[in-house]
Amino acid sequence: MLTVRDDIRNIAIIAHVDHGKTTLVDGMLRQAKAFRDSANVGERILDSNDLERERGITILAKNTAVTWGGVKINIVDTPGHADFGGEVERVLNMVDGALLLIDAVEGPMPQTRFVLRKALALGLRIIVVINKVDRPFARVEEALNETFDLFIELGASDEQAEFPVIYAIGLAGRAGYSASTVGDDLIPLFETILKEIPGPRVDPDAPPKLLVTTLEYDNYKGQIGVGRLLSGVMKKGMPVARITPRGERSTGMIEYLFTYHNLTKLDAAEVQAGDILAFGGLDEISISDTIADLSVTEPLPAISVEEPTVRMTFGVNTSPLAGREGKTGWGTSRRLRQRLYDETRSNVALRVADGDSPDRFVVSGRGELHLGILIETMRREGYEFEVSKPEVIYREDPETGELLEPVEEVHIEVADNMVGTVVELLGTRRGVMTNMHSDSGTTYLTYVVPTRGMLGFRSHFLRATSGLGQMHSLHYGYQPMAGDIPGRQFGSLVAIEAGPTTAYALVNVQQRGTFFIAPGVEVYAGMVVGEHIRPGDLDINVCKTKHLTNHRAKPSETTDGLNTPRQLSLDDCIEFLAEDELLEVTPLNLRIRKRILGSEERIKERKRREKILAG
Repeated sequence: MLTVRDDIRNIAIIAHVDHGKTTLVDGMLRQAKAFRDSANVGERILDSNDLERERGITILAKNTAVTWGGVKINIVDTPGHADFGGEVERVLNMVDGALLLIDAVEGPMPQTRFVLRKALALGLRIIVVINKVDRPFARVEEALNETFDLFIELGASDEQAEFPVIYAIGLAGRAGYSASTVGDDLIPLFETILKEIPGPRVDPDAPPKLLVTTLEYDNYKGQIGVGRLLSGVMKKGMPVARITPRGERSTGMIEYLFTYHNLTKLDAAEVQAGDILAFGGLDEISISDTIADLSVTEPLPAISVEEPTVRMTFGVNTSPLAGREGKTGWGTSRRLRQRLYDETRSNVALRVADGDSPDRFVVSGRGELHLGILIETMRREGYEFEVSKPEVIYREDPETGELLEPVEEVHIEVADNMVGTVVELLGTRRGVMTNMHSDSGTTYLTYVVPTRGMLGFRSHFLRATSGLGQMHSLHYGYQPMAGDIPGRQFGSLVAIEAGPTTAYALVNVQQRGTFFIAPGVEVYAGMVVGEHIRPGDLDINVCKTKHLTNHRAKPSETTDGLNTPRQLSLDDCIEFLAEDELLEVTPLNLRIRKRILGSEERIKERKRREKILAG
């Protein structure tokens, strides 16, 4: 028989990127006395991953819990970026309600739409938090009205559309029931959570069952599974069955059992239904596995995640400098394959398949950022490998057999005087404008653009708007092919000789384009060292040295005129790649290279392709 547990609330915090989710959780932890007042714990406490702190975004969903008024509140902090939607879709299965954060100036944004749609579809009770109400130009009423319109647009039920509203200044840890009466603490937020979010409905007498929604790893305890106990009581040391979504069954024992409190896990002898717990002891655990009493035979419904739209080929590093910078033995195809397949156990939106050769693997994800984070993570772990240019994943219409491609809804904010530039940029990429309006010198554009056209677009957009434009995109669906989209405008500068670069050589050829490397950098034949000023590649010698004579150099022969090289981040490198290029990734360097390193072999291959295309 189902009963409601009043001593627990399970909530997720969902919002657009940079609307203050993690900062608000900081305030909740502080005011619930999760640590001493004198403790210096910094900001964005839950963003514990180095990449999260560097980029200022949440990548991995995380659990914590606070106690307020005798009620335990389990809190799940979720990513705001649609590329990490797999994390959001998983953890929403564990909660009964959500705090939806809306920036008082920006209002609902594209990623807000994405995460809210998922929450409403699961029937969650939503509390809207209008955050940053102290900002200059805050549009509190407009933001609230836009949020209500968004609820109606996404098909919210009457009950969901009558959402409670809290006004907050997350950075200061303050909240109130109106924008003009924001208090000195978050008590109004805690009271609203206890009042509006229902307690979990559970069957305490049924056999224990839970669905694994998150995986962690402990060096001493091994794989740790996280999920919400749906029924019964789970005890430490009890035998359990692990049932995969395909019905495969194995048995094991719960050796470790934890619940969450503040920023730590607490050892527990038993956990009652309705609480979020972590457990260990089973040899193998995967997301969507059902962990249950031995008497249970049927698995719980598996977590459904949207299919990936972009893929890249990962391969063993085959450059002349391979094996010098990564961890010893970590550059083999066996090690790389194992790492990629292990990633799919916790990263449910990722797909990995063996490529056309034993040292190549096709990795599919939600977008460039999703795959870029995986590349950066593996690089920091010590792996050395190479990746190809991202490409979109096509589908075939089951009824007509027509080829379909993924498209994205792109939301852009740009100054009025730059609209023409942006419209031209998106027009060449087959974008279709669906909305446009202007307000206080800023124009807001909405486009539907093929994902093909969005690959590598961000850097062009930032340059065209002098870094002042804002762009957000999310997956919109599949549509018939939109026709040809022009590729990269300029070619590459390619080294034809191996050795260290010299300032003398770089000065002599710098009028040919923009360099990515400085003097004294070791290069090899076939390595891309810069961007050409014209279409088509150009082979250059960047290792040439000045002949030594007993004559002094003229002032014009010095290296004072050498331009500063363009520094490329990982995202920049991925966006720069051409079809015939690879990105060599090592813990110390990112190098762009040609697939075929030899100049003569590249020319032969290009002629062969042109002959095939000519028929």
